[in-house]
Amino acid sequence: MAGEVKGWCPGARRPMESGDGLILRLRPHGGRLTPDQAQALADLAETYGDGAIELSARAHPHLRGVRPEVLPEIHRILARHGLLDAEADMEARRNILVAPLWRAEDHALEMAAALEAALGEAPPLPAKFGFALDLGPQAILGGASADIRIERSPEGLILRAEGMALGEPVSAEEAPAKALALAHWFAENRGEAGRMARLIGSGLRPPLAAAQTPLTAAPPGLGPQAPGFHLAFPFGRVEAEALRSLARAPLRLTPWRSAVVEGLREAPDIPGLILDPLDPLLRVSACVGAPGCASAEGATRDLARSLAALVPQGARLHVSGCAKGCAHPRPAEATLLARPDGRFDFIRDGSAKAPPHLTGLASAEIPAILRGSFAPSL
Repeated sequence: MAGEVKGWCPGARRPMESGDGLILRLRPHGGRLTPDQAQALADLAETYGDGAIELSARAHPHLRGVRPEVLPEIHRILARHGLLDAEADMEARRNILVAPLWRAEDHALEMAAALEAALGEAPPLPAKFGFALDLGPQAILGGASADIRIERSPEGLILRAEGMALGEPVSAEEAPAKALALAHWFAENRGEAGRMARLIGSGLRPPLAAAQTPLTAAPPGLGPQAPGFHLAFPFGRVEAEALRSLARAPLRLTPWRSAVVEGLREAPDIPGLILDPLDPLLRVSACVGAPGCASAEGATRDLARSLAALVPQGARLHVSGCAKGCAHPRPAEATLLARPDGRFDFIRDGSAKAPPHLTGLASAEIPAILRGSFAPSL
């Protein structure tokens, strides 16, 4: 049935069975892969997976197509490279997103490590509950999923609960402990709410001296940035050989299915990357779809690729295999939801969970629908 939600968020300690084997979601410390770690992931993808690494909307790399019998060896290699938690519970708590444009003086990696340590005392939290460390010159993670944010304001750092416009001033030293206290407040008061914004939307307010506004900016475009070169991967998928070629410097992973290669100033000559900030593929999102995902009702990426040129700048098309909408959980200007009969439902200005405006569309009908939907933008 179209709209049915199946499956859960996988981890490395708690992988999920899918259409092409097990999925392992990894959580690199500080959202950063060292060259050795990136090389190890490329080797694992080639030897035990489907030959590629996929990045999620939370900047988490996935290994897909893994057979259950090779899990012990994969765990051994991941542990050797610092990519495996001792326990599944601690792994699940480490939902920490780090903005990729941090500077050395921002001490982002140190704060991420301190927050990870503090989360050892965290209460039980929903699986998708997460933290954002937006410590660069401006906050750029506003469009990424998070519940508790540490951001930059004109006066310094602030701690902000998602759903509130203002945050409480904090020092770098006290921020992790205060973020943990805010997580405790959520756990004690959440009732049926699974996310902070929903709890705030119900009228409850945490005990924060919220008085300062974050400095915000759009996500960085592709190309040279202060820390290095920002490049993207089609649908978040990077083949093992391309990852191996990139792994000559640390990689800062992003929630935009991209990476900043530290110290790189010019575009690398590596096939399979997105280097042009105007590439139409940057305007489409698509999960792996069927048959790779057991939750998907139909194929997605070939269709998304064929439709990319119809999507104008500033708009987004999301082609989703099921109502979970993993590739783009937030609303998009146009969403196509696969159906088990090989057709698609069309949702305007909504997420994959929203009611459709048109149902049962054949693939051949979709281009005309999109042209009409995007006509005001064009």
